[in-house]
Amino acid sequence: MAPTNDHPGEQAAQDPIRLLAIRDTPLSVDEVFAAVGDDAAGGTALFVGTVRNHDGGTDVDTLGYSAHPTAEAEMRRIAEKVAAEYPVRALAAVHRVGDLAVGDLAVVVAVSCPHRGEAFNACRKLIDDLKHEVPIWKHQKFSNGTEEWVGA
Repeated sequence: MAPTNDHPGEQAAQDPIRLLAIRDTPLSVDEVFAAVGDDAAGGTALFVGTVRNHDGGTDVDTLGYSAHPTAEAEMRRIAEKVAAEYPVRALAAVHRVGDLAVGDLAVVVAVSCPHRGEAFNACRKLIDDLKHEVPIWKHQKFSNGTEEWVGA
C-alpha cells in the first residue's frame, strides 16, 4: 500500500503544544516523554541537556540559570513556529533555572511526528532555536577562578 498524506494521522495536530515550562525544580524525562505521546506518531525524538563538568577546556565548579520574565512566551513562539513547519503531533519543552549541579538536567524537549525523520528534524529545530532565542542565561564559575555568562 502506497503512503498517503490523506490520513489525519499524517497531519499536524490541531493543538500540538502539550507542555512548556521554566522551572526551579528538577526536570523529569518521563514527564516530557509522556506529554508527547500520540497514537498517530510513528516517531518521537527526545533531547536531554545536562550540566557537564567542563566548558571550553576549563573545569566548571558551579552553574546557575536565570530567565527573563518573557522566556516562557518566547518558548511558546518558537514551539508554534516548529509546529507550523513540521507535522507535529505533540511537542513539549521544559527548562530549569536556579543553581544546578554537574549531571543535573538543564533542559528536556521532545517532539512526536508521524515519521522518525520529521521527529528528529523538528526536535533539533526546537532545541536549537530555544538555545539561541529564549532569554535564559547560564552563569558558569570555573575552577581557575574565572566566570562567564552565556545565553540568548
